[in-house]
Amino acid sequence: MKIRMNFLGSPITKKVKNYLFILISLFICFAQISNAESVGKNTEIVTVASKRFTESYILAEIIAQTLKNNTDYEIKTKLGLGNTTILFNALLQGNIDVYPEYLGTITKEILKEDATLSLEQINKRLLPLKLQAGVFLGFQNSYALAMRKDQAMQLGITTIADLAKHPNLKIGFSHEFLGRPDGWPSIQKIYGLSNLSAKGLDHGLSYSALEKKQVDLIDAYTTDAQLSNEKIVLLIDNQKFFPSYEAVLLYRIDSFKDKPKALLALDGLSQKISQIEMRNMNAAVEGQGLTFSSTAQSFITKEQLASEPLSFMKQLFGPDFLRLSYEHSLLVFLSLFIAMMIGIPLGILTFFNPSVGNPMLYVSGVFQTIPSLALLAFLITIFQTIGPLPAITALSLYALLPIIENTNTGLLTVNPALRESARALGANKWICLIKIELPAAIPSIVSGIKIAAITATGTATIAAFVGAGGYGERIAQGLATNNTQTMLAGAIPAAIFATLLQALISLYARFVARSRAS
Repeated sequence: MKIRMNFLGSPITKKVKNYLFILISLFICFAQISNAESVGKNTEIVTVASKRFTESYILAEIIAQTLKNNTDYEIKTKLGLGNTTILFNALLQGNIDVYPEYLGTITKEILKEDATLSLEQINKRLLPLKLQAGVFLGFQNSYALAMRKDQAMQLGITTIADLAKHPNLKIGFSHEFLGRPDGWPSIQKIYGLSNLSAKGLDHGLSYSALEKKQVDLIDAYTTDAQLSNEKIVLLIDNQKFFPSYEAVLLYRIDSFKDKPKALLALDGLSQKISQIEMRNMNAAVEGQGLTFSSTAQSFITKEQLASEPLSFMKQLFGPDFLRLSYEHSLLVFLSLFIAMMIGIPLGILTFFNPSVGNPMLYVSGVFQTIPSLALLAFLITIFQTIGPLPAITALSLYALLPIIENTNTGLLTVNPALRESARALGANKWICLIKIELPAAIPSIVSGIKIAAITATGTATIAAFVGAGGYGERIAQGLATNNTQTMLAGAIPAAIFATLLQALISLYARFVARSRAS
């Protein structure tokens, strides 16, 4: 019996060299990803970020366009990053330079202060963190609780305190509001509402759910476009619980120390946006279908832009399509490759030494149970950065289990007669592995890779919430504006990508099968 020293058709020595080369390249790639932010952080770049709701998107675009129009700096945007905690940590870590915030949020959620603080007091507290708040934009966007007007009148509810008499109300609050110090937990305590329970609901969906009577009470922003609807009423905050939420800019001192033109440009936004203007801009996006960018442009130029929403095809293949496709592909392929480089050896280890490999298999299974956003938040803390690095790491962890399992299963199902024949000819276990077992296990391994690829493609949409880009950006924007078309413009390309990747892997599997048969 002539045994060829090969694996997937290549000499073993060449295969090892290629494997090492790929690993080295991978480490270099990871180093570039991890240092991308710091490399790009020179004195000529300003990174503007936003939270994941309509107003924050618009304000970030206004900030970015103002800087572009009035300075020579390179302006980058990282929009829809998530809640206050993610934005604040990104600011501390130097991943972003400035984002729109509210004094009440800085006081209550960031500084954890119960008392109302002035801007001077806030900045005194922020100074050790090398942060500052400034540039009053001219409006407040306070929290409020909203109900359908007819139901509120029927039940005799006019104030937040009146809610205590109606424990059966269906309540849907944004996830951030459910957890923040100036949100639901404190309201329950101050107003004695412990008999009421609330469920999490994305803010972009709350008004639709209220209108359809799926919920009875929601949290609202006072600049929400939907509040112009006479069928909705805000409950009176008779305890004066909610602080002042004047809109300001929160920024890194070091980022603007050597950029006087940038600070001067941003100062030009002081007191420029009224409450009515902000609400109208929110309405332009959520009601008229304008983009965040065009709405910001209209405000800056004072020119009325066409309000006709984009067709689905124009939105699907918009100017950001190639960029999002590249980012999504990078996330999927890098994470899948890492998972293969780790998962296949671990599958082999599990096959040879179950006592060591099975715990690895168990740990990879545990990662599957961790919610993706929770894992991303944890990895952001570990890596001290947002962007591709924590996203790729999370996706790689999610992709490990099927690769490890299928590698181990494929090796276990190899015909023992083949193994015995090789041993009879003097081959050791490693020669048997490379020449006999791994080639025979390829169909099972490829099947695991296929499952991992589909998992990575779908989960990669979550990466947009930590500034890693991809089709998830459109899904996040669609959720923020309750725009199904925008969500589909992100979901459909992701689904097509997964289908094509699955087909590609299946073609490869058939090619390998034919090569072995011949």
